[in-house]
Amino acid sequence: MIESIKLVTPQIIPPLDDEFRPAALASRTFQKECSEISVPLVIGLERGDGKLSRFEAQVFPVDHPRAQENFYFAERLLKYLLWQRGGSKIYIGGPCSIGNHLQAWYSPNGKRSFDYHFMSEQVYERPFLVELCDPSEVPPANDTGRALGRHLDGCRIGFDLGASDRKVSAVMDGRVVYSEEVIWEPRNHSDPEYHYNEIVKAIKSAASKMPRVDAIGGSSAGIYLDNRPMVASLFRSIPAERFHEIQNIFLRIRDEMDVPLEVLNDGDVTALAGSMSIEENGVLGIAMGSSLAAGYIDMHGHILGWLNELAFAPIDYSSTAPMDEWSGDIGCGAQYLSQQCIFRLAPRVGIQIPSNLPDAEKLLFIQEKLNTGHKGAIKIWQSLGIYLGYALAHYATFYEMKHVIILGRCTSGLGGTLILEEACKVLEAEFPEIASRLQVQLPDEHSRRIGQSIAAASLPIIDELMEQEI
Repeated sequence: MIESIKLVTPQIIPPLDDEFRPAALASRTFQKECSEISVPLVIGLERGDGKLSRFEAQVFPVDHPRAQENFYFAERLLKYLLWQRGGSKIYIGGPCSIGNHLQAWYSPNGKRSFDYHFMSEQVYERPFLVELCDPSEVPPANDTGRALGRHLDGCRIGFDLGASDRKVSAVMDGRVVYSEEVIWEPRNHSDPEYHYNEIVKAIKSAASKMPRVDAIGGSSAGIYLDNRPMVASLFRSIPAERFHEIQNIFLRIRDEMDVPLEVLNDGDVTALAGSMSIEENGVLGIAMGSSLAAGYIDMHGHILGWLNELAFAPIDYSSTAPMDEWSGDIGCGAQYLSQQCIFRLAPRVGIQIPSNLPDAEKLLFIQEKLNTGHKGAIKIWQSLGIYLGYALAHYATFYEMKHVIILGRCTSGLGGTLILEEACKVLEAEFPEIASRLQVQLPDEHSRRIGQSIAAASLPIIDELMEQEI
C-alpha cells in the first residue's frame, strides 16, 4: 500500500459522514507544502483523435523524506485527469519513480486494470500506453474544441436517456410544443431491441405533435464517439457479442428517420443547456441523477471532446470512502453526487427503502420524506450539498469556469435548495477566492426537468437542401 498524502478534516463536515476527507483540501495542502522545494510533474493525455491536453503540478524531489507521498498524489491526479479528459496514451513528465509506479498501476493486471481496459478496449479501441519522459518532452496541448448545438430552427426532437427515466421534447422554432417523461429500467434489459423500441417510441411520440421532423438530437449517459455509444451504464446488461447493435443504434435510427441526428454525452448537453439558458460561456454542467454526469463549455463556447466522466473521478481521499461497484475504486464522484449517495445514506437515518421499487420510485420515496420535514432526509441532502461544495473546489483546479449549473432528479424541489445552500456555504467558508468568481445555480423547475432534451434538440444542423424544400 502506498503512503497517503496528508488528509485534512473539512471545516464543514457532512452530518452523515464524519470521515469525509476532501480531495480539494488534501491536494491543495500537498501542493503548498512541496512548493518551495519541488520538481515539476507534467501529465499529457492524448486521445484517439490525436488531441492532447496537459496538466502541470509539483511534487517532492526523489531524495526528499516525503517523496513516497508523490506516488499517492500522482496516482489520484492521473485517475482524475483520465476520467475528466480521457486518454489512451499518457505522458508522465517527471521523476522516473513516479512514471514507473503509474505504469505498474495502470496496466493489464495492475491496481487500475479497470481503467486500463476501459480506456483501451471500450473507449478508444487502441492500446493504452503510459510513456515516461522529461517534463520538457510532454507535447503541447492542442484540444481547442468545437462549437456544437444552439440550432433551434425547424421542427426538432430532443431526447434525454437516463438510467431510470427517458425524456423527449418536440421543439418548433425554439418553442417547446410537447414534452413527456417516462420511467424505464434499461439496465435490466439485455436485448438491444428493447432499447431500440423504447427510444423509437419516444421519438414517435414527439413526432406525432409536429407536422414534420427536420432533425433529432439526443442526450444520454455514457461515452459517445461519432454518435456511437462506446460504453454506457444504461447498456451494461447487453452481452458483449451483441454490443455492436448498441453502438449502431443511433445510426440505425438516423437512417430510418432520414433526418440529421446527433447524440452527445448527457453531461455535455447539461452544460450546453446551461450555457444557452444564461447566455454565458465557461459553464460546468452537473446532472445529479441515477449517476453523476458532467459536461463543460469552455470560455470560448466550445465543447472540448473531454470525457467529463466525473462519476469515476475521486473527490474523497478517506481510506474508508465507499467503493464504486463498477470500477472497484473508492471515493469516486457517483457515490457522493447522485441518487447512489441518497440510497447509501438513507439507512444511516433509519429510512428503509422498499426493495421492490424501481430506482426512480425509490428516490421519490425518500424525497417525499424530505418534503414532509423528515430530519434524517434533510441531513441526507445537506450532506449531498457539502460534498458538492468540496467537489466544486476540486473541479475548479481543472476547469476554467464562471458558472456551475446543477440539474437532475436529485435537485428537484426542496432537495435542490438544500444542495445549493450547503455547497455555497462550503465555498464561502473554505474557498472564498473561488466563491467570489464562481456562480452556482439551479435552473427553474421546468427547465431543470426537460432542459436536457431541449438542448439536445439543438445539436443537429438541418441540411441546407432540406431547408430549401421546407
